[in-house]
Amino acid sequence: MEKQTSFSETVTLNNGVTMPLLGLGTFHLRGLQDVTQSVDAALACGYRLFDTASVYRNEEELGHALHQLLPLHGLTRSDIFITSKLSPADLGKGAREACLRSLERLGCEYLDLYLIHWPGRQGWKSDDARNAKARQEAWKSMEDLYEARYIRAVGVSNYTETHLAELLTTCRVWPAVLQVEFHPWLPQKSLLNWCRENGVSLQAYSSLGCGDLLNKEEVKKVAKAHRKTTSQVLLRWALKQGVGVIPKSADPSRIKSNFDVWDFDLSEEDMQELSGDGKEHRYCWNPKGVA
Repeated sequence: MEKQTSFSETVTLNNGVTMPLLGLGTFHLRGLQDVTQSVDAALACGYRLFDTASVYRNEEELGHALHQLLPLHGLTRSDIFITSKLSPADLGKGAREACLRSLERLGCEYLDLYLIHWPGRQGWKSDDARNAKARQEAWKSMEDLYEARYIRAVGVSNYTETHLAELLTTCRVWPAVLQVEFHPWLPQKSLLNWCRENGVSLQAYSSLGCGDLLNKEEVKKVAKAHRKTTSQVLLRWALKQGVGVIPKSADPSRIKSNFDVWDFDLSEEDMQELSGDGKEHRYCWNPKGVA
């Protein structure tokens, strides 16, 4: 085994809240049995962050699983970090009620992090000028919930630098986290630099490029050199840059493997090897056209 690195497993957000850098994503994870199995495996190997969203339609199952499993693992609610997200259908004045519904479904008194999931409202065209006002209204509701301690930290997902700059002109609570698609074929360097300069923690989704990057020859080469899996290398690529990751899986062995990323490092040569082809490859949604 390679020498243990000194990488931190947590990040302190700009409001002082501590967030694990590696968590379990739950997109496409449905049904109480599957959710419970995945959460059980995750808790057993050390996961303490669980990422869900209203649109995932699994908040209730996740809440039941955590309520059942935390005592069995010797844990309490304060030992874990729960993130949920505002549905695009509720962007605007409905944000407060939407957040409270998420809390009810999860069976929690508070969320550790609540994000605006998408910068546009469901049913509106991307270029609809009303999107900006809906974002502002939603953020104000989230600030109120934050100040009332229903939420420990607030943030956004799929925002561009333009959306972020707009937010900073009106907000009274600074965004703590930005969650976006981020991997070697979409390194988002400008966005990462913006986050570093403005004290916002970047968190990656689709770190594996929806599975496509696992078979890239560059990734396999680095993985072979470190005797690690390609998924472990891709996750470490983000973590090395201080970017959080939330890999999703329903397979207990893969959940465990995805957490086994703290005992090796990537060299600058490795990072260069994993730098992609210089083009922007998105496997998910592109928010750049949202007004």
